[in-house]
Amino acid sequence: MAIINRFTQQLGITIPVVQAPMGWIARSALASAVSNAGGLGIIETSSGELDAIREEIKKMGELTDKPFGVNIAQAFVRDPDIVQFVVDQGVRFVTTSAGSPTRYTAELKAAGLTVFHVVPTLDAALKAIDAGVDGLVVEGAEGGGFKNPKDVSTLVLLPLVRSRTDLPIIAAGGFTDGVTMAAALALGAEAVQMGTRMVSAAESPVHQNWKDAIVSAKETDTVYLNRFHSPALRALRTARTTALEKEVEKNIWGEFGDAKALYFGGDMEAAIALTGQVAGRIDAVKPVAEILQAVHDECLETLGKLAKQYLPR
Repeated sequence: MAIINRFTQQLGITIPVVQAPMGWIARSALASAVSNAGGLGIIETSSGELDAIREEIKKMGELTDKPFGVNIAQAFVRDPDIVQFVVDQGVRFVTTSAGSPTRYTAELKAAGLTVFHVVPTLDAALKAIDAGVDGLVVEGAEGGGFKNPKDVSTLVLLPLVRSRTDLPIIAAGGFTDGVTMAAALALGAEAVQMGTRMVSAAESPVHQNWKDAIVSAKETDTVYLNRFHSPALRALRTARTTALEKEVEKNIWGEFGDAKALYFGGDMEAAIALTGQVAGRIDAVKPVAEILQAVHDECLETLGKLAKQYLPR
């Protein structure tokens, strides 16, 4: 039994789970595993390593014949020809983030691409709708990574945005299993985006130390950093991030650290380990295919139970 809605039909996928476009992490090994499992893998550009990204997209063609997409993280990509770069790779689905939806939407759509923009507030969502996007990634502050300093939870933001638009919505921030996906569908989303769950997946390229830290984390083991500057960040609690937690005078972005030493070297104090609160609900490293199948099955089971429990017979 499949979950069929506008998003799955539009993208040609069977499980409405999108993998978050995490810098250096969202590359072909992880993204192809997600696409092959029925979800939508996304290749990142936030690392700024566009020559490497070009090769990763080529690898996707070798690793999967399923749909996948690319994210354009505007604040981190300095190439003025990024739209043409994406078009030249033959990609058909793009998410844009970390910038204005007016910057690339018209150009991407003119090239025939489907465009979803990431929004952390209702005002941002309305601006993206006015810009002509095809859909929205509505991202609550529970999620890991770069955030709006004025944090709003997914539980508040998702139904609020849904009340103002009929566009397809991917919900992000706090999603890791079928129960949370069922909740997202009830609140108006048609897919969920998973970041931390995918960081901890077997196919994720990050060092085992980070995966182990996620598995052992409690629900309180993340910190919200840079709240008085921009961008804010949600990260795993370490000695480094605890020291930065109460910094209000300066923008800590310049103290992010050596990302590759953390991501691939396993030094958890070398940089800021961007991680969502949902780490507190992840208890094992599992293959992507197992994760997505369990999400799919549990979501349908949850919806069925609710219907049986609450709908009149």
